[in-house]
Amino acid sequence: MEPKDYLKDITEIKQLMNKSSRFISLSGLSGVLAGIYAIIGATVAYWLVEGYSDGTLILEGKTYGLVLLDLALIAFLSIVTAVVLTTKKAKKQDEKVWDNTSKRLVVNFLIPLLTGGIYILIVLNQQKYGLTAALMLIFYGLALINASKYSIGNIRYLGFIQTFLGLICALFPDYGFWIWVLGFGVMHIIYGVWMHIKFDTNY
Repeated sequence: MEPKDYLKDITEIKQLMNKSSRFISLSGLSGVLAGIYAIIGATVAYWLVEGYSDGTLILEGKTYGLVLLDLALIAFLSIVTAVVLTTKKAKKQDEKVWDNTSKRLVVNFLIPLLTGGIYILIVLNQQKYGLTAALMLIFYGLALINASKYSIGNIRYLGFIQTFLGLICALFPDYGFWIWVLGFGVMHIIYGVWMHIKFDTNY
């Protein structure tokens, strides 16, 4: 065998190993849409808080419930979009959507995310709203980092960015809303476009 044949075999073996240990069908377009949902949802939340509650959130208030519903809709739409587009991409790549690798990906993503979600609800129940945006960014970033070993490794960089923005947000809570928009909105769009160009356009 010629050297180029060995290199070809090694490349194919590497690709097979990578496919068996990492879920590589994540859609960049779903990241873009998640960012758009976040910006739209943030606009609605800003309008609700500024227009109907004098710039403050009250735990028992109607505005508080509407803001929580707004956040829930952002999360729901983002998850549904990610599942639909990722499933579509996986079929094009002839890859299983739900196997041991994707299960590990989901579990490792949800452990920090659910832990953070429960902690945020506890903090909100104590009417401590100041660090909510920071905590959301930090735990989401940690969830991405934790799940990155079972997916495209580059998503850990988005996780680092989100965690860093969360720490900045904790230092400057008065700018929490805008840092949240930067993290969940702008960064998702930028990263989603980059992922779409690098990984999705080949299929």
